[in-house]
Amino acid sequence: MGPVNQRTLGVAAALFYIFLWASAFVPSKIGALDSSPLWFLVVRFATAGAIALAASFALGVRWPRGRSEWLAIAAVGILSNAVYLGCTYEALRHMGSGVGAIVASTNPLTLALVAPWLLHEPLTVRKAIGLLLGFGGVVAIMIVRTGSGTADPLDIATAFVGVLGSVASTIVFKRWCAGLDLRAVTALQLLVAGLALLPLAIAFEGPPHATWTWQLLVSFAYVVLVMSFGASLLWFWLLTHGEASRVSAYYFLTPVFGLALAALLLHEPVGVRDLGGLVSIALGIAIVQRA
Repeated sequence: MGPVNQRTLGVAAALFYIFLWASAFVPSKIGALDSSPLWFLVVRFATAGAIALAASFALGVRWPRGRSEWLAIAAVGILSNAVYLGCTYEALRHMGSGVGAIVASTNPLTLALVAPWLLHEPLTVRKAIGLLLGFGGVVAIMIVRTGSGTADPLDIATAFVGVLGSVASTIVFKRWCAGLDLRAVTALQLLVAGLALLPLAIAFEGPPHATWTWQLLVSFAYVVLVMSFGASLLWFWLLTHGEASRVSAYYFLTPVFGLALAALLLHEPVGVRDLGGLVSIALGIAIVQRA
């Protein structure tokens, strides 16, 4: 496969991943409202991890060798799932989704600031301009959609701790896990995340409870099979084939897919001010990829 085809495949895979990531908000919200949020995550990670583990045994994958590889995978699971999703779910109990989206969109900016020192990925002026354009487009869309909106500083801080966890997991993966079998990494990091959240679920939520509806069952199946299993594997593949700061820039497209899904499924209109934000995001990502 030539370099042009590889680049096209990488872009298509990144776009598909972000589409999946954006589509997870509704089933995650249903899970958080119709069940104990932390328990929902524990069972989600345990189920997805068990499925991935069974598939890994069946496929004969190469398992980690040595304590350093096991510790790196454990760190990825705790940071990317237990910390990131745990903090995000907790913050979204009180914080509006628009503010949450803005906080989540600081991921590429934060990663770009530390990548030169920790991943040896240079932050050029051109890349910085692209990242700021993309983030500005996200903020513009969220302001249009949600108004000025306010959120408790503690909720914003909690959400940002989740972002830091996600950024840290990306760095750990790129430095210590990129050469490992991605199928084994996916399975083990999910199981570690479930174990890490289990004592917190017991301490803060007591016995698990849920309102069993078909919406909850479908949502659970979606986040387990599509998000925790499929999307996690795809994300790790993307990180092994590109600079982390470039790949993470696609996170700015989350509100784009959110608007598209809302227009398609809910017939919500897309206004001129929305289009301005979309153009800024598209330009920002294009600049980052060419920087």
